[in-house]
Amino acid sequence: MENPAHILIVDDDREISSLLAEYLEKNGYRTLTAGDGKAMWKALDEARVDLIVLDLNLPGEDGLTLCRNLRTRSNLPVIMLTARGEPVDRILGLEMGADDYVPKPFEPRELFARIRSVLRRTQALPPNLEHDEPRQARFAGWTMDFTARHLINPQGVVVALSGAEFRLLKIFLEHANRVLSRDHLLNLTQGRDADPFDRSIDLQISRLRQKLGEDARSPQIIKTVRNEGYVLATQVDRE
Repeated sequence: MENPAHILIVDDDREISSLLAEYLEKNGYRTLTAGDGKAMWKALDEARVDLIVLDLNLPGEDGLTLCRNLRTRSNLPVIMLTARGEPVDRILGLEMGADDYVPKPFEPRELFARIRSVLRRTQALPPNLEHDEPRQARFAGWTMDFTARHLINPQGVVVALSGAEFRLLKIFLEHANRVLSRDHLLNLTQGRDADPFDRSIDLQISRLRQKLGEDARSPQIIKTVRNEGYVLATQVDRE
């Protein structure tokens, strides 16, 4: 790599951090390590970082809290490491703003592939070549503000979105009136393929429907297409 990406590994297990750093460096990345949130913030103040690998279970501030606080000041990509296998724990990480998650124990090759995938999505174009995106999109009486990353309901009230909800709704707005499969949605929002038991997209859509005030039994904006996926079934006007 001409300009190797700089990866910050935040994990209190020094053996895991050292082994992962060694593997990533052998594959062309530069690395930094931190054992807790305080060390993470110090590293971010002192060096340019392209992606953070963040453990969920840390002493002091846990990974979820750190990811949420990071999202208030930066869009730096985050891949969360979690020893928990329950879907709700994975969803919490994504809702706090993580770009992907990898359950422990993991194969370094898998994490390496996830890092490459996230970096490809977040660094697809250099800043001077990025196309101008619309500032807002209007649909079914709602307004999506892409700059502020929130929704405005038909009554003019701001509705906050998690990082995962923002990415998912943005994809729907960009593909309005087109059926999107679970695999397609997962790939577009997280840059990876689904496994047969992965229900994270279903859970995210359920929460997004709640934010939109949808009737769970008969949603009118984000509809379920049996055996195919989901569709944003409304006109979208971009500004």
